[in-house]
Amino acid sequence: MAAAMAALAAALREWAAAAARQDAAWRAALAAWAPLLGSLAGLAAQMRAAQRLAWGGSPLGAFGDVRARLWRKQRGAAEALLEQLGGRRAELRAVRDAVGAAVAGVLRLYEERAAELGLAAALRRGPRCPSLADALEGLQDVERHYRHLYLESKLLLLRISCDSLADMEALPQSWERILERYKDDVVHDTLLKISLFVDNQRELCCSPGS
Repeated sequence: MAAAMAALAAALREWAAAAARQDAAWRAALAAWAPLLGSLAGLAAQMRAAQRLAWGGSPLGAFGDVRARLWRKQRGAAEALLEQLGGRRAELRAVRDAVGAAVAGVLRLYEERAAELGLAAALRRGPRCPSLADALEGLQDVERHYRHLYLESKLLLLRISCDSLADMEALPQSWERILERYKDDVVHDTLLKISLFVDNQRELCCSPGS
């Protein structure tokens, strides 16, 4: 049992180091969304103002194609911003995929060593040590966190349209509501849980009933 527990502790240690790096990349990608969405919202406000303008009664009315040229320019700017957001979404997807694959690898190792460990050992906690089951549950929480937030970001982008300028103008608020639903620092909590397990897992093998 001790060998199996040590192997899983090593796998969790490796996972945690990679997850910390991936989370830094995730946070950097997320931080780039707010200014880009703010720019889109500002552009939408300009486009709505242009639509409300009485072009025929203004000096610009003499230039029949000015309105169409302005609209094309604004749409082009919106498409450029959406392209940048698409790049940031790809960064989120890369983190989601990398973390998901790493979680699957640790869970596969557990399945391979489960018979050797036994259920009681997987559930056993120590005075300073969460159980192996707690640590594995944390991994799945992190994978779920990334997967769900990525999906919400993807759906938000799919809803953006120059045909719905009011919704585009409200993008910063929509994004803040999404982030509010995922404000709990699941990754930090899981990394702390795994650190406690890795540092103290030997006491589980030496505890009564082990």
